[in-house]
Amino acid sequence: MSTIISPDICPAMPDVAAARLPPALLIANFADVHPPLSLDQSAIEAARCYFCHDAPCVAACPTAIDIPGFIRAIASGNLAGAGQRILSANILGGTCARVCPTDSLCQGACVRRTQQNQPVAIGALQRVATDHVLARAQATGSHPFTRAAPSGRRIAVVGAGPAGLACAHTLSRAGHEVTIFDAKPKPGGLNEYGIAAYKMADDFAAREVAFILGIGGITLHPGQTLGDDLDLASLRDEFDAVFLAIGQAGVNALTIPGETRANVLNAVDFIADLRQAELSRVAIGRRVVVIGGGNTAIDAATQALRLGADLVTIAYRRGRTEMSATGDEQTWALTNGVALRLWSAPVAIEGDEAVRAVRFARTRLDTDGQLKLTGEHFTLEADMVLKAVGQTLAKHPPQMDACPLPQIVGGRIAVDPLTRETSVPGIFAGGDCIAGADLTVQAVEDGKRAAAGIIGFLAAGATPHG
Repeated sequence: MSTIISPDICPAMPDVAAARLPPALLIANFADVHPPLSLDQSAIEAARCYFCHDAPCVAACPTAIDIPGFIRAIASGNLAGAGQRILSANILGGTCARVCPTDSLCQGACVRRTQQNQPVAIGALQRVATDHVLARAQATGSHPFTRAAPSGRRIAVVGAGPAGLACAHTLSRAGHEVTIFDAKPKPGGLNEYGIAAYKMADDFAAREVAFILGIGGITLHPGQTLGDDLDLASLRDEFDAVFLAIGQAGVNALTIPGETRANVLNAVDFIADLRQAELSRVAIGRRVVVIGGGNTAIDAATQALRLGADLVTIAYRRGRTEMSATGDEQTWALTNGVALRLWSAPVAIEGDEAVRAVRFARTRLDTDGQLKLTGEHFTLEADMVLKAVGQTLAKHPPQMDACPLPQIVGGRIAVDPLTRETSVPGIFAGGDCIAGADLTVQAVEDGKRAAAGIIGFLAAGATPHG
């Protein structure tokens, strides 16, 4: 575990500033928080697995990785075989080994947990195997997967995040040509822009994307936004099928007075800027208030501390059990020194041009389960506010008679649960833009299912386009 360094050595710095800590300390604070297991450690940990038949850990994995199978391969010293098993089910297995909430998925279901409260370290073992395969592919220029004979079919994928990459890789293996369009300058989606830097250290996100594209048959076009540079009618006319993996690029507002004051930022933008900039160039306040209760709030708050903030407080309108952040993430924030103020709803951001404080109303649950205000208020001083109150679909492309828009239900694109096809034939969707758990591993499964749905759609006699 890396160390949080106190910023008290810089008492004269202004309220919001970059380089609060020396470069060496910043590097230490953002180093890989869970260094990989050694080969000896991997062998010892793999030997703890019972290799269960009908293993509950597999049932708990959205991508159904053969967990006992890959752990048995590690135990026998076959890292390449272990990695192949993982990546066959989850081509982003390296990222998932680092960021999956294993406490509520595979490790939460491990038999060792129920017996001894010490599950097998499935995520750590998965990282060892997938890192081995990626490193070997990079060193040799080879790829563990091969493409089928060219099919002559062309598919457009909008979004180069986990869902889009998983879909593209599966389609490429089937012999189809895939063109990926993405709004950002770099591919990877949230893996590149939205995950705490200490979870995805160094350039792993970029190396994983390069590995996925290495199979061939996939062309990437960055800087292309649906609705501005692209429209569904043109895509549907040019390609045989379309997969929408557009995530949730819109950000919810607090809708309270003072929200437009200086140093009031969206947490997702703060995290993205931090991921792309030199750490010494990222400005941070001394007293930071993060509003929200999800994993984004945890990532923003913990990274603010590691940049050198004196005091970081997460304020959430309900209790800990209602927070969408996992139990492990909540504990991580608290052990890193983040303060937690529960039952606190923001009502105003105070200050002149810049924020100076946030005013909160105390809340409680009424007997009917509804959130109520108690009438009490309190104020937290702040020179920076990070908003992490949820995201929404970005603006939709204009309606066109040639290609109607997919149906939207509850703010997400509605899809067939098996094929991920939308209400518009030939247009599929997956990842955070559809209903379900907003997890990397679920996005990968969405991409796989959509690819299978597209393959079935084409096999059913869809007329070639383009």
